[in-house]
Amino acid sequence: MGSASLCFSLQNSCNASSATGILYDPPLGFRFRSRIRKIVRMSATQTENPRISFESLPIKPPSHPTYDLWGVIKSALSEDAGDRGDVTCLATIPSDMEVEAHFLAKENGIIAGIALAEMVFHEVDPSLKVEWSQKDGDSVHKGLDFGKVYGRAHSIVVAERVALNFMQRMSGVATLTKAMADLASPARILETRKTAPGLRLVDKWAVLIGGGRNHRMGLFDMVMIKDNHISIAGGITNALKSVDLYLEQRNLQMEVEVETRTIEEVDKVLDYASQTETSLTRIMLDNMVVPLPNGDVDVTMLEQAVNLIGRRFETEASGNVTLETVHKIGQTGVDYISSGALTHSVKALDISLKIDTELALQVGRRTQRA
Repeated sequence: MGSASLCFSLQNSCNASSATGILYDPPLGFRFRSRIRKIVRMSATQTENPRISFESLPIKPPSHPTYDLWGVIKSALSEDAGDRGDVTCLATIPSDMEVEAHFLAKENGIIAGIALAEMVFHEVDPSLKVEWSQKDGDSVHKGLDFGKVYGRAHSIVVAERVALNFMQRMSGVATLTKAMADLASPARILETRKTAPGLRLVDKWAVLIGGGRNHRMGLFDMVMIKDNHISIAGGITNALKSVDLYLEQRNLQMEVEVETRTIEEVDKVLDYASQTETSLTRIMLDNMVVPLPNGDVDVTMLEQAVNLIGRRFETEASGNVTLETVHKIGQTGVDYISSGALTHSVKALDISLKIDTELALQVGRRTQRA
């Protein structure tokens, strides 16, 4: 993750609502009881215990039947707070201090995770007020002040690292996705299941924010016949037959994709589909992009496979997909290009949260990071 820190220029806010006590919640650390007031969040007036409406977001998270996004946030806060809470804050920050901290982009990219960061701040302290000048999916440039959070200093510092960790990772994914999606056109870019454990929905949400499309969410929402399934089933035709029988017997309707690695396997799939009513919807063309010694790629095999399939099924290219190769792959006529690198090799976008923004910008200019 890119570095981020919080520098203080504290002021005692005498007119602000003061804390009436401290509450220790083991999953979250120390939190403040407060006199509740209505605040404006995400362009909607909500009361003490709002739950952000995903329907109001510019780019909604993908759906998942069992994923608990609030649970992920609580877990991230809990691992940070441990069983004592933020001992540095408790030792150094008076409970009645209120501050305003600003989000600064320290490099160019696509911002993502704004909605998730807001959820983190709310979970720590519902009285914190967060405002943004940008929204998820917008471009940011180095040195841009794109948002602020106001309220109790202790609460802001407790939430800071977790909020930034989510934002930096999601922004890194969105930035790479945007670059690949632009180069891949007219093909559409997909991620894979190569996501950080526990962050499946978060990573895939970031891909959507960057302008990509989601591949299957998990093992449950799409049949994807890969090389190991084919080997165990005794061949690609047997695997397709087994899937069609399974779906028919259970009266299930879902997308079905099969991985092919050779032109011969493509021919077998097409031959099976020409003789049988099948649920197959997409054919993956795996590692048909051949790297060359000069750093270029040969897409001849991929083009041949795409032409063989025609428009009978959707097509997806996989393997040897990089920023340098994705444009050439996208010109072959393939419908989708999937890249595990979008999420498994993400470089976080450098973002910081600062109170003394002038000093932060001075330091940033000195280190060429603002």
